[in-house]
Amino acid sequence: MRTYDLSPLFRSSVGFDRLSRLIEASQATDAVAYPPYNIEKLGENAYRITMAVAGFGEGDVDITVENNALTVKGKAQPEPEGAQYLHRGIAGRAFERRFQLAEHVEVETAHLVNGLLHIELVRRIPEALKPRKIEIAAVANQPTIEQKQAA
Repeated sequence: MRTYDLSPLFRSSVGFDRLSRLIEASQATDAVAYPPYNIEKLGENAYRITMAVAGFGEGDVDITVENNALTVKGKAQPEPEGAQYLHRGIAGRAFERRFQLAEHVEVETAHLVNGLLHIELVRRIPEALKPRKIEIAAVANQPTIEQKQAA
């Protein structure tokens, strides 16, 4: 029997569990793993994307949301003049990461601390779409079945 590893499907989506969209999104993603990132669920309607962007400043990173797609772009860092590296493990190259957001998921804040970019997301469902409880009202002076049969 074949087993399917669905973990790649959950790497680039936040806030929804629609399998067909996840499958489509996983086929369109590339195999680039830079920069590394985490997706956390902080609560029922709260999420956080944390990206390791060492060497990038606030002015070097651009975050945009369009058509339920969150895009994070980093500008390439200029090479320092005269630098000779024996080992270069800190990448300063340009990057672009895309995340598909579910309906009603919005970017709340973003901040860069100690080389980690934190993007806070929240799901805000409009009141009209939230489930609501309908109370059953009792009708006064309604004849029962026994009363109807006796009459």
